Amino acid sequence: MSFARVRALVVVGVLAVAAVVFVVVALVRDTQGDAVAQGGCPDGSVMANVTLPESPQEVTIKVYNGTGQPGLAENVSNEFKNRQFKTQKPGENKKKVDDVAIMRYGPDAVGSAWLLRAYFLNQADAQYDAKRKGAVVDIVIGAGFQQLATTTEVNQSLVELGEPQLPPGACAAPAKKDDDKS
Repeated sequence: MSFARVRALVVVGVLAVAAVVFVVVALVRDTQGDAVAQGGCPDGSVMANVTLPESPQEVTIKVYNGTGQPGLAENVSNEFKNRQFKTQKPGENKKKVDDVAIMRYGPDAVGSAWLLRAYFLNQADAQYDAKRKGAVVDIVIGAGFQQLATTTEVNQSLVELGEPQLPPGACAAPAKKDDDKS
């Protein structure tokens, strides 16, 4: 081997070792490991919880009867309760509804409402209100309602729906870590 080749191999070797040292130092001294974007919301936007609940027990609903059929809200509320949802006392809606259902929710319940859409096979009219407080989802049962979806249908519907989408005028709230849950 000629002297020029040896010299070239030494230079390449030194550069390779320097690159490895540089990368290792950069990774070890990195201070952004726990960084969270601050101020990522544009002015006027609302922080919305788009985390899909891990179980129905994390979702609270209140069912209203939007039909002339007596006891419908109570029946649907019991069906949700049997599926492990937290339910509030059912009520009567002032206006009659022709749709399958109407879901009313605020920024704290975006992920919960996304899950509930699957129980109506994405046939419910979702009405987001950025000014609404609390994580309760109001469901107004309409004349087009027949029954809640089965577990298999809910899972298939969730696959079709994909990840929860941000409503207009909202930005995603930082996801809670498992050890942050109360």
